[in-house]
Amino acid sequence: MDTLGHYINGERRPDANRPQPVFHPALGRPVRQVAMASRATVESAIAAAAEAFPAWRKTPPLKRARVLFRFKALLEQHADRIVAAIVEEHGKVWEDAHGELARGIEVVEYACGAPELLKGEHSREVGPDIDSWSEFPPLGVVAGITPFNFPAMVPMWMFPMAIACGNTFVLKPSEKDPSAAQILAELLSEAGLPPGVFNVVNGDKEAVDTLLTDPRVQAVSFVGSTPIAETIYATGTAHGKRVQALGGAKNHAVVMPDADLDAAVNALMGAAYGSCGERCMAISVVVAVGDAVADALVTKLAPRVRELNIGNGSTRGLDMGPLVTAAHRDKVVGYIDAGAAEGAELVVDGRGLHVAGSEAGFFVGGTLFDRVTPQMRIYREEIFGPVLVVVRVDSLEDAIALTNAHEFGNGTCLFTRDGAAARYFSDAVQVGMVGINVPLPVPVACQSFGGWKRSLFGDLYAYGPDAIRFYTRRKTLTQRWAVDSVGKAQFAFPSHG
Repeated sequence: MDTLGHYINGERRPDANRPQPVFHPALGRPVRQVAMASRATVESAIAAAAEAFPAWRKTPPLKRARVLFRFKALLEQHADRIVAAIVEEHGKVWEDAHGELARGIEVVEYACGAPELLKGEHSREVGPDIDSWSEFPPLGVVAGITPFNFPAMVPMWMFPMAIACGNTFVLKPSEKDPSAAQILAELLSEAGLPPGVFNVVNGDKEAVDTLLTDPRVQAVSFVGSTPIAETIYATGTAHGKRVQALGGAKNHAVVMPDADLDAAVNALMGAAYGSCGERCMAISVVVAVGDAVADALVTKLAPRVRELNIGNGSTRGLDMGPLVTAAHRDKVVGYIDAGAAEGAELVVDGRGLHVAGSEAGFFVGGTLFDRVTPQMRIYREEIFGPVLVVVRVDSLEDAIALTNAHEFGNGTCLFTRDGAAARYFSDAVQVGMVGINVPLPVPVACQSFGGWKRSLFGDLYAYGPDAIRFYTRRKTLTQRWAVDSVGKAQFAFPSHG
């Protein structure tokens, strides 16, 4: 099998260090290998980025934007190639992979506005003949550590904004599906990005530790599970870095008695089972307000879950593909086992699914639990699979209290026709991203993405306006050109009034 190396200083860097297999999840067999970068290899990528930084920093924002405009056009031109890599290595279905790429391109489009985004602020005559203004220079070398579930989109949450701001970038993608990142790197070079401005190193903990401890790296952005996010944040900040670490989720969808239940069911099917539930914004908990709502929802959901069209994502028109690895499949099956053992009502059981032509694939069918309680593991923990649980409460107040009591606060939504209920819910719920009759309230590129509580470590969200603040360092200048002789020394704290 071919072994995928790295992309450093504008070219592919072959490597055979500690290779590990990259699987085709629908077929259950490896299709290539990927090398795990040594510390020296990661340091060479950091060195390339450091060397490229002075010239890239001095490149006018308009010229940076022109590179990103060309990159956007190349992404659209090569969309099917990128999508095919995602389908082969991640397992998500063709249409979902296209959707992922489209959301990543939206961030590139936003980053193309670099001349506007980096204008700074100016105040004239803050005092006699004194002007003051703020500038937003780049940090230097920055890094991104990204998860397997969005091998194209999540990297594009990071590096387009970082390089638009004048930084250079080192990306460590997931070793489970590394090919998409290599394609992005090649397209950036084709778009005219100078060598060393964007680099890709494949690897594991050794690569991550190098990025977190090397003093040349000024900032690290991470997306992944909460335990790792905590470690990334603690290690990076201890080494003087700016860190943004997005962690786990347990997203609640509250369904009110007045909701359009058919619309809610359609929304929940896509939000819970799209991408096999391997999304940090997936709805994994339905909070039904009242037994009548719960009974109706379960009655409507159950046949839809059983009828999910599941298979190899390279076949168009499917609803769901496999999970990313055999180990992850087994983990999800373990959660289903635990839910049944703890007394939840297993309405639809996805265990033991066999897909014709893909018998060795890492498949779990759609699974639905009812009468789940907050004490159960399937409620408390992030499953990251096609498992939806229904919790019953008596009132909207109870639903909000339940949501707020959970350790995660990434995303939530409310299905209702009542504007007052929607306003009350939006104000009271302690979650970072809220949807009203929108099951996946992922902010558009001109907003910013991030959760509350143990779903985010750091002060700034991903992409959007927060990315400008994350990838730059404010510098405020106060300037006076004397028009007459300098007066006597002033010892009181200066006031410009």
